[in-house]
Amino acid sequence: MNAAATQKGPIRNQAVHDGPLAWTIAQWQAAYRDGGAVPETLLAPWATCGGPADNAWIARVDGAMLARQLHALRGLLEAAGGDLARLPLYGVPFAVKDNIDAAGWPTTAACPEFAYVPDEDAGVVARLRAAGAILVGKTNLDQFATGLVGTRSPHGAVPNAFDPAYVSGGSSSGSASVVARGLVAFALGTDTAGSGRVPAGFNNIVGLKPTKGRLSTAGVVPACRTLDCVSVFALTVDDAELVADIAAGFDERDPYSREQPTQAAPAWPERPRLAIPAQLEFFGDAQAAAAFEEAVRRLRDGGAAVEAIDFTPCSELAALLYQGPWVAERFAAVEALWNATPDAIHPVVRGIVEQAAGYSALDAFKAEYRRAALARRIHRSLAGFDALVVPTSPAIYTIAELEADPVTLNSRLGIYTNFVNLADLSALALPAGMRADGLPAGITLIGPAWHDRALARFGRQWQARLGLPLGATGAPLPAPGPAREPAADAVRVSVVGAHLRGMPLNHQLTSRGAVFVERTRTAADYRLFALANTSPPKPGLVKRDSGAPIEVELWDVPLAAFGAFVAEIPAPLGIGTLELEDGRQVKGFICEPRGLEGARDITAYGGWRAYLASLDASPAPLR
Repeated sequence: MNAAATQKGPIRNQAVHDGPLAWTIAQWQAAYRDGGAVPETLLAPWATCGGPADNAWIARVDGAMLARQLHALRGLLEAAGGDLARLPLYGVPFAVKDNIDAAGWPTTAACPEFAYVPDEDAGVVARLRAAGAILVGKTNLDQFATGLVGTRSPHGAVPNAFDPAYVSGGSSSGSASVVARGLVAFALGTDTAGSGRVPAGFNNIVGLKPTKGRLSTAGVVPACRTLDCVSVFALTVDDAELVADIAAGFDERDPYSREQPTQAAPAWPERPRLAIPAQLEFFGDAQAAAAFEEAVRRLRDGGAAVEAIDFTPCSELAALLYQGPWVAERFAAVEALWNATPDAIHPVVRGIVEQAAGYSALDAFKAEYRRAALARRIHRSLAGFDALVVPTSPAIYTIAELEADPVTLNSRLGIYTNFVNLADLSALALPAGMRADGLPAGITLIGPAWHDRALARFGRQWQARLGLPLGATGAPLPAPGPAREPAADAVRVSVVGAHLRGMPLNHQLTSRGAVFVERTRTAADYRLFALANTSPPKPGLVKRDSGAPIEVELWDVPLAAFGAFVAEIPAPLGIGTLELEDGRQVKGFICEPRGLEGARDITAYGGWRAYLASLDASPAPLR
């Protein structure tokens, strides 16, 4: 074990001691945009990695590699006309699991004998670099992404960021560790059986496991090609979602890549309905059980309806992953190496993949039929629920315990994760507080395919409500920033009257899956009128030479439903482009001049709600 493993408590950034710690992407953006910082200065410490050895890394950037990336970054900024907003990851340091290709960096999958140097980036890495991100290292993993523990590597076990006697989780152990310690703003992992979720739960960070095919696996060393996902680790849900949105997209090079449907996932109600397993197993870890019980209490206190469902089909499907012919897919990824140099493969990993010889093509088809039947049962059991909530892991073990019993204990860690990709579900692992022993606890939200954003919206609220420090850094959760730009499959619409929350026509938004974004105000050159003879009563918003900021709500309307929504808008109202107080421009309700006949100018109230409240209170103020 490396020198860090003798410490107790959160492991701080030792190798990059002069670099900023625990910066979110928004904080990096602010440093460049508002603080006058430059990447050449802020990123310099990453190329001078002194200090003790760190098992989380397999390779780290050096001065020459950093200089080449910074030169390319300057070219990107010039092509963007100097507009940092067009490079959302400008100068942000990130890491990738070492089974993901980056041009000029060796890809080893934690097996030196397997190593090769790719000529081009994996599809996801290329998208992130095109957005301005700077790759500062490749991270350790359970060899060939086979394990949930972070101990199956010739580079040594990656210790837990809070107590180095414990496992970090795997297989994306290094990626989770460097994010938890604030060494990078985000990192990529992969997730076949839970490798993008278990390490997140063990290290108090966010792990986003996208819908299969949303992020390309072109340029990724496969574990099980039909199930693999590229995952994202970050300190906040905002950052994980931003990175996933940038990295996502159809890729012709990946035969399992999928086009995202234009219909956005439905919005959750204010009181979401959440399922939890009726059969909970913690393998004697009383603190893990208590942590999940507390998380469920917090969900209920936050307004969610929580109901237990039969978890049996999930458990049966989870067992198929390692107790069925899918191990043959893992063998396919290492077959050439196994034929040439079998001893190069970690003995535990080799023992797993060699089970492939025990399964026939007939077994594979029978297992696929069983998978489809169980997945159907799972989908039916989740119908009517907004998500399934599970413990991210049922227990946590020390590195010594895992080394003494590497197969049994590893298999236990996957009981709440192994079924997810087999059932084509999306998932988001979230911090859920600290156990009494000082180790993190986590929960995972699981939803249907393409419900990634719906999970993230709730996950963002959950993280804000708990307000936990970021990873193992001790840094506080930053205050919420301005709302992000709408997703490509949505239109941001400003509403000013009867479509506001709690108003008579709000259902026209919610019934179409529209999502509330924020409450804000228009620019100061608008006037608001109470229109005559409208039912229900409606206001009209008009741009004039003089006016006042008017309160509005912003909603993201699914692109596929936008036309039907607009079709219900009666004359003299319509949809145009509004300017907000902060200079943003959005689509929103406007009024034709003819609609102002007989209307009352209510600008002085500052918004429709205040005007309605005044009707039962004091007389209207003089203007």
